Amino acid sequence: MTERVTLITGASAGIGAELARVFAAHAHRVVLVARRTDRLQALADEIVAAGGAVPIIIPCDLEQRDACEQIAATLVAADVEVEFVVNNAGFGMFGCAIEMDRAQQLGLLDVNVRAVTDLSLRFSDSLIRTQGGILNVSSIAGFLPGPGMAVYYASKAYVLSFTEALHEELGPKGVRVTALCPGPVPSEFQKRAGFEPGLDSAILQMSPAAVARLGYRGLMANKRVVLPGLGIKIVPFLLRFFPRGFIAGAVARLQLRRV
Repeated sequence: MTERVTLITGASAGIGAELARVFAAHAHRVVLVARRTDRLQALADEIVAAGGAVPIIIPCDLEQRDACEQIAATLVAADVEVEFVVNNAGFGMFGCAIEMDRAQQLGLLDVNVRAVTDLSLRFSDSLIRTQGGILNVSSIAGFLPGPGMAVYYASKAYVLSFTEALHEELGPKGVRVTALCPGPVPSEFQKRAGFEPGLDSAILQMSPAAVARLGYRGLMANKRVVLPGLGIKIVPFLLRFFPRGFIAGAVARLQLRRV
């Protein structure tokens, strides 16, 4: 029988690395995808040392249009079948959208939207055969308009909506589909996005390891959406009581003062 694997993108750091550790600890053979080979190899060595199956490493940049083809080809050559897809890779850019580099913002969409869509759909037949699942990492930002990070917030809204739809479409076929929507997490995300976390982040933040554990449990329980932490759970509830225009203005006042 063909060996089953769990594909994890953005696995070199942060939530992605912690998700790899959690899946490996639950006897999944993981496929680690990210740009930095040295980070992937170090994580693979750690997983093996802890008694896990030897991971498959695929160094690639999901901004590149052939990245998903490269991933698929590597898995075919390894003669493995994807049981779970974990779309964790993503990044943000902080500032006014019209003032930032357009090509970089389109690159953000390649990673946060196009690759998520491609990998979720590309392996769907395999996921149905194995009765596996998809864990797409969105964000609490997916519930909000995001002046100051307009393209990033919009990308996470897409991931949330797309995942909720797949939850309904693939559920009857035995496939679990979950959107993981964390709030602030101490990681390299803020540095790459170009801003320093404020008091709001300090209040709501949760460790990458805790987020990963809750995401894994939520996927295995086939939850539609996982909101890690009490503070984050409250946000979508509170949003029901305010007009979208008010919310957009509040986010703008919070974020644009950092520009």
